Amino acid sequence: MANLIDDSARYLISTVSKRSGVKSDLVRAWERRYQAVTPMRTTGGHRVYTDQDIARLKLLNQATNNGHSISQIAQYSIDELKVLLKNEEASDRAVVSATKGSDRVFLAEDYIEKCYAAILAFDAKGLEAHFENALVELSIEPFIENLLTPLLTLVGERWRTGELRPVHEHMTSSIIRSLTYILRNNNPAPANAPKMIVSTPIGQLHELGAMLAAVMAELKGWQVTYLGANLPAEEIAAAVKFTDACAVTISISFSSDDLVIPREIRRLKKLIGPSVALIAGGRAASHYKAVLDEVGVLNIQSYDHFRQILEDLSSHSRSV
Repeated sequence: MANLIDDSARYLISTVSKRSGVKSDLVRAWERRYQAVTPMRTTGGHRVYTDQDIARLKLLNQATNNGHSISQIAQYSIDELKVLLKNEEASDRAVVSATKGSDRVFLAEDYIEKCYAAILAFDAKGLEAHFENALVELSIEPFIENLLTPLLTLVGERWRTGELRPVHEHMTSSIIRSLTYILRNNNPAPANAPKMIVSTPIGQLHELGAMLAAVMAELKGWQVTYLGANLPAEEIAAAVKFTDACAVTISISFSSDDLVIPREIRRLKKLIGPSVALIAGGRAASHYKAVLDEVGVLNIQSYDHFRQILEDLSSHSRSV
């Protein structure tokens, strides 16, 4: 059991999170599941951490960002973590990255099966546990790209065939939505980072695609303002003006034969002007290819394509 110490000693988890770059929820998850750190307790029952804990968390954060599984390195000493990171810097990064990428894909496929079984059984707690485990095993970008996105596609397909009810999809979406705080970038973007607005057009109520796009953009160093779903072009354009954003990303998940989406896309592009990039993605974006091409919208084809778009726009903003 953790020791009891005076309330004034050491650091509370909010300070540890700021200094280590690891969000509080993730610190607790690493502590609970892998004993990565062992905090003491104040007389009031609050967790408190040492400078050594902060140093460990910083190194663990860097190692997991490099693709290491937290379950394999949680018990490494500080010196062992430093050696691991130093050796990686001197190794062939391309070969290491390719191997780890392949491992992560197989691991994600295993989690997809577990997560879908929990969804089918309407086991919310089980699904939350699988997501939490997968997140610390895979790291954020592979978690989104190799697990969440294929899982959401599978849920949509099984809903259309009648294997799942709408309530299954709503439960899954609610749990994923609750994860976004952990998924958000641990490291604040610099003050001069390019700025982006993310939303969905009016009538588009499904926001998970937009939320994941916001997370991916933050991971690439952008300052992102996420507006939620179902906004008219005028409001999205107003947010661009308020933040001086250089890009807008919208997610289109549902297609219909009405003229609302084409009208809103044309209106939004006109309002934000030619100097602000308009990016569109989502399951139904290809349904509106004609209007996207017409007004010069950057249509996301894949996560790699989205990352390249972000890099190109970021490079352009730095050169302006």
